[in-house]
Amino acid sequence: MMGSTGAVCALLAALCGACQALQGGMLFPTESPSREVKDVSGLWSFRADLSPERNRGFEQHWYRSPLAQTGPVIDMPVPSSYNDITQDAKIRDFIGWVWYEKDVWVPARWIQDRGARIVLRVGSAHYYSVLWVNGVKVTEHEGGHLPFEADISGVLRQTSGNPCRITIAVNNTLTLETLPPGTIQYMNDRSRYPAGYFVQNTDFDFFNYAGIHRPVLLYTTPKAHIDDISVETTFSDNIDFFYFMYLFSLIFSSRTHTDPMSVKHCIVTSLTPRFVWQIRGKGFDWPLVVKDFNLMKWMGVNSFRTSHYPYAEEILQMADRHGIIINVCVCVFLRRSFGNVSLAHHLTVMEELVRRDKNHPSVVMWSVANEPASEMPPAGFYFKELVSHTKSLDSSRPVTYITDSNYARDQGAQYVDVICVNSYLSWYHDPGHTELISLQLNTQFDDWYDKYQKPIIQSEYGADAVAGLHSDPPMMFTEEYQTTVLQNYHNVFDQKRKEFVIGELIWNFADFMTAQTITRVVGNKKGIFTRQRQPKAGALLLRERYWRIANETGVLPTWARYPCQ
Repeated sequence: MMGSTGAVCALLAALCGACQALQGGMLFPTESPSREVKDVSGLWSFRADLSPERNRGFEQHWYRSPLAQTGPVIDMPVPSSYNDITQDAKIRDFIGWVWYEKDVWVPARWIQDRGARIVLRVGSAHYYSVLWVNGVKVTEHEGGHLPFEADISGVLRQTSGNPCRITIAVNNTLTLETLPPGTIQYMNDRSRYPAGYFVQNTDFDFFNYAGIHRPVLLYTTPKAHIDDISVETTFSDNIDFFYFMYLFSLIFSSRTHTDPMSVKHCIVTSLTPRFVWQIRGKGFDWPLVVKDFNLMKWMGVNSFRTSHYPYAEEILQMADRHGIIINVCVCVFLRRSFGNVSLAHHLTVMEELVRRDKNHPSVVMWSVANEPASEMPPAGFYFKELVSHTKSLDSSRPVTYITDSNYARDQGAQYVDVICVNSYLSWYHDPGHTELISLQLNTQFDDWYDKYQKPIIQSEYGADAVAGLHSDPPMMFTEEYQTTVLQNYHNVFDQKRKEFVIGELIWNFADFMTAQTITRVVGNKKGIFTRQRQPKAGALLLRERYWRIANETGVLPTWARYPCQ
């Protein structure tokens, strides 16, 4: 990569300083007798700013004229990640500003109706975005996975009779203050790297897909309109949430703002879908979403965890309809980023997340981070503030974060309601030695519970398996080894779920792309399905397990049991 860290970071810092938390609500646009919605997704013009400083687009004001007049443009589908759309490795691995543009016609009646607001809404764009309409800046947004919008009524009515030219600049640069964090590293050895060469370093194990990932909408509301709605619910002492062949029990005790949350019992048979696909990357795609939900239903899944970022609202709506519960997670791999700037941004992101997702019945828990360096001393204050702030936004749901730290040194676990633990026994630890899983996993659970006396969810476990690779006796990376690891975990789960383990979430639903490293062969292979959604042996093992657990409850109707009776 070529460019200047100083210029990129200075520009991002200046823009980030202008960002604030959402003011008001963020209701999902839905047509009604008083509201109309126009989807302006589709083919957009696209140009990456390949200048060494990555800021030529701002210096030359590309937003003031049609993007094609500034230089070569290509077609880019929206929503999609731009990385895998072309045959150009420079686009696949690009770090910096990219520019999108589209001309759309706004219905004349919208312009003529002075009692109507016209709003432009972007479902998400990774990571930092600036938005112009007809050359006029209307908003900017920091954060790659949540929606942002602007009232553009005034701009459109000043230029009526012309198409609405929408320009969006998106920057995927990650810093220590972004979520997830990252660093830009300059390679200064001139015998090995050209001047200005840099790489984006990250601590997470997934590809940094970028672009406009969710639909871009125009919609109207009356000037006097409902801005936000909050639905408050309570739980009875014993209530079953049930959809078709899924069954689980989730019981919360009633509490005040100061009472500790009590999660008494929960049977969660779950996995972790990434909703990331070939070619589209993170781009929202209805056929693929429906396919993944059908696979989850086929397996008997009753829950999933968003990993490691908030998913599209449409996915949460699907979970609402299908009776699948969700642990909503913010994308955070905090390794060194416990400063005030990071905390302030993190609090803002949680505000945006809760405002967007608070009314989804499928959302049962907020997760504020994944695998942070929670053993570091600053983590205690950081997570105390973060968990407290999240509870102040929504007092009806438990709050957690996902930890892989040592139970005795974790600084933030005391503040969460549920302990969520990731561990990869016989994979990253004692690789090849599946005979150690039972002892080590029992010790893990007992240590966490003895110290904190809180319910525990195994939020990640698993092993890589290359589809079609076999070995007997099992060896690492074969399908047999993956199933052996899973079965050893399950044996312990079946003991501990009679005590304090309330859930299990396999990592991962399907194979997914990562950065290129010597430890990954075209991505992470821990999926129980391939990237093409074909099952490995582990999928069949889990399907049998999840249905068996459901059938053992004794309350599934005959027609809902597996196999059908």
